Amino acid sequence: MRSAARLAAVQALFQMEKSGDDWREVRREFVNHRFGQSIEGEEYREADPYLFDAILEGTVNRQAQIDQATNRALDVAWPIHRIDPTLRAIFRAAGAELFDSTVTPPKVIISEFVDVARAFFPEGKEGGFVNAVLDKVAREARPDAFR
Repeated sequence: MRSAARLAAVQALFQMEKSGDDWREVRREFVNHRFGQSIEGEEYREADPYLFDAILEGTVNRQAQIDQATNRALDVAWPIHRIDPTLRAIFRAAGAELFDSTVTPPKVIISEFVDVARAFFPEGKEGGFVNAVLDKVAREARPDAFR
């Protein structure tokens, strides 16, 4: 359920960016109409609503901090606003969890979001790219976990 919450959070953040909808509206849509549902042949697994909420709210509250940390981890020529919107949503969701969670180890969070990247880009190198960027962000967000 936690993996499904992370995937759903990325989808919700992508939707929020594209539509401009408030995070609370998007949250309601996911919780009430997507979790555990089948929509147009697409199966949505049950997701941990608490983790989903924490990621969405954390992203909204810390977006500037997350984006700045992500930019420091990215190549100067490719700041976060220039990268693929799905990758941007992955970095923001992972960043929210890295900066806010003290329970889940950073390596677990990174691994989970690398899996999310591979789900969206099964044939590409995005999984490795996400791993490298999130490793740098995690070391900034939770330096004590890497000593």
